[in-house]
Amino acid sequence: MSPALNRSGPCLIVLAEWKPPVYDRRGIRLVTSSWRRNPPQCLDSKIHHNNLLNNILAKIEADAAGADDAVMLDVEGYVAETNATNLFLVRQGVLATPTADHCLPGITRGVVLEIARDEAIPHAVRRVSLSELHAADEVFTTGTMGEIAWVKEIDGRRIGSGERGPLTSRIGELFAERTRSEGDRIPA
Repeated sequence: MSPALNRSGPCLIVLAEWKPPVYDRRGIRLVTSSWRRNPPQCLDSKIHHNNLLNNILAKIEADAAGADDAVMLDVEGYVAETNATNLFLVRQGVLATPTADHCLPGITRGVVLEIARDEAIPHAVRRVSLSELHAADEVFTTGTMGEIAWVKEIDGRRIGSGERGPLTSRIGELFAERTRSEGDRIPA
């Protein structure tokens, strides 16, 4: 078990590869998983590691329910993230996202928070309850492989009007504009 003893042998190589967004542009469906997100005292989510068994089990649960992904709660019952992305909700014009105590604070999540700050969009990073997600006007996920994906349903409950919401659309447009104008270009 000691890494000091592994001086040669297997090696992990990670190659960055661009792929198109993985979620349906017509909205995604989520279910709440019975699997909880690991607390930081067991396995710190700030470390981008490969030990995501709970997330994999949550995804299997979502697949079995016919949903796109699973909402994962922390050990106290607050929303942490989905099995693969960060979560945002909009209620009465205010954007909110769970604290990153029990999830990886994603790059796309950070860009959305920068956009909210730069555009003076009221926002908060705080604990979020599952009932708040169910009652939200809009919900969307953020992630490298999903970009900004709007949520049309959670646990069989329609979110807002069941259509992509105005603030989600605005943030999506601002995100697309930012990614076109900043960073390294992806070779065609």
